[in-house]
Amino acid sequence: MSATLLGTLARTTAPQTVLRRFLALDSVVTTGNGLAYVAFSAPLGRLLGVGQGVLLELGLFLTLFGAGVGWLASRRRPPVLPVKFVIEANYVWAALSLVSLLVWFSPTTAGLLWIPAQAATVASFALLQQLALRSVAQ
Repeated sequence: MSATLLGTLARTTAPQTVLRRFLALDSVVTTGNGLAYVAFSAPLGRLLGVGQGVLLELGLFLTLFGAGVGWLASRRRPPVLPVKFVIEANYVWAALSLVSLLVWFSPTTAGLLWIPAQAATVASFALLQQLALRSVAQ
């Protein structure tokens, strides 16, 4: 994610708007990723070295989770507890993604690149949302 894109998204004087924008970006990326996993679980599974069934289940989960995050982003004032849940879930997802490399999966080279990149992206969303939520609370 480029600094220019983040600067553009965050450019506002309203902390609620910044939080909603980072939630919306998370929703778009998460839902899109989930839909790709659902629609292309077999070829992506082969590419990444992750089972087709696992990707299908993860895709369904990500699609629903992303839709929920999108709903939060659509609220004028996203409720604090659900936003905190999203932040914590993103941190957990990032950590489990890295653990999965060592414990559950035997990824291909593409998987060894994709899984940490995805974890870093999700952790970045969590951090940006956490900082935005702090601004809202002040």
